[in-house]
Amino acid sequence: MTSSELCLKFLELAKKELGVHEIRKGDTARILEYHKATELKAGKDEVPWCSSFANFIVQQVGLKGTRSAAARSWLRWGKKITKPIPGCIVVLDRKDANNPNAAHVTFFHYAEKAHGVICCIGGNQGDRVKESRYDVEKVLGYRMPK
Repeated sequence: MTSSELCLKFLELAKKELGVHEIRKGDTARILEYHKATELKAGKDEVPWCSSFANFIVQQVGLKGTRSAAARSWLRWGKKITKPIPGCIVVLDRKDANNPNAAHVTFFHYAEKAHGVICCIGGNQGDRVKESRYDVEKVLGYRMPK
């Protein structure tokens, strides 16, 4: 498969996970499964899980992800691209005065250029797997498999 085809596969797999969400009492088994894709192997669904989700999806196509629970770890994965393609990895800045390294990782779906936003599907977006919109200014990088 080409890098572009792999990205489309990421997007297809991410869409199949839409709706998976945290629960109030206990932990969601599927989110705990996502966590197993990282070295952290968190045991609670309240632990930030966007990178766990990205690692899980990437591993489903037989590739090695970052194995890190840190979203910024994806800035060193694969190859950098300047224009997003469907399914590529997007790393976003998550402004947090208490954590200058705060970030979010998700999969690019499409752009709304007129509004300056990108639409992405990812984990831990409002405590669930869903499509969300982000300002393009928050993008730290786009990545795709080598």
